[in-house]
Amino acid sequence: MAGRLYLCATPIGNLEDITFRVLDTLKKVDLIAAEDTRHSIKLLNHFQIKTPMTSYHEYNKVDKARYLVGQMIKGQDIALITDAGTPGISDPGEELVRQCWEAKIKVTSLPGPTACITALAMAGLGTRRFCFEAFLPFDKKERQWVLDELKEETRTIILYEAPHHLIKTLEELLEALGDRRATICRELTKQHEEAFRTTLSEALDHYKREVPRGECVVVIEGRAREEIVREQQRSWEEISVGAHMEKYEKEGMDRKGAMKAVARDRGISKREVYQILLEKGE
Repeated sequence: MAGRLYLCATPIGNLEDITFRVLDTLKKVDLIAAEDTRHSIKLLNHFQIKTPMTSYHEYNKVDKARYLVGQMIKGQDIALITDAGTPGISDPGEELVRQCWEAKIKVTSLPGPTACITALAMAGLGTRRFCFEAFLPFDKKERQWVLDELKEETRTIILYEAPHHLIKTLEELLEALGDRRATICRELTKQHEEAFRTTLSEALDHYKREVPRGECVVVIEGRAREEIVREQQRSWEEISVGAHMEKYEKEGMDRKGAMKAVARDRGISKREVYQILLEKGE
């Protein structure tokens, strides 16, 4: 009988955030695959866990995943842990999970700390709809492509950033998105945890004066839908109401349907559209 993969969330700063279920699982599995065994041994020693460990990281993720899958096919249960947080979220665990599904090996996720959700919950921005971008790409073209996409994003945006790259990233975000409300979260769950609710421009000024420390989660408000609608409405003002009507009529709409579409596009009533056409004799 094949074994199972357990995705075990580990603390992102405060050791007390580990769950009883994760501790029990780490003790019972045959092997623990860790992103950095030197880092994770401190966690295991703290909780007196003696289970053998093996490394599984970005640079060996494909070949090592094949090996781990082979061990699970033979019946071993394996736990995957990352340096901090939930495995598979913006880390090499994604590859192992994919290979497990292809090999029909059961995958179980043991919930626990995740920096992006921790930051979102305390940021004071919209939480119903959000997108997680993790770290922006290092490749210049890909990075610009992502920033261009985020310009029109209406959901709350969550990004990760290292402290020594924060100022550059804030500069790029300010240029691409404009001056949005944002919350910069640092040292989450630790003694010196900080949630700095501000704007992108104010955050940039602040961190130019005060060097940021600790890994950062940047939570940014999405673009207001009202702003998008107003921009679309303004774009129609470049042509006359008559030309606007003609566009829809050429597409096959009857006059009544075209008037309704023109009114919607311009944010005015059908009566106003009719009155403008009447005055222009169109």
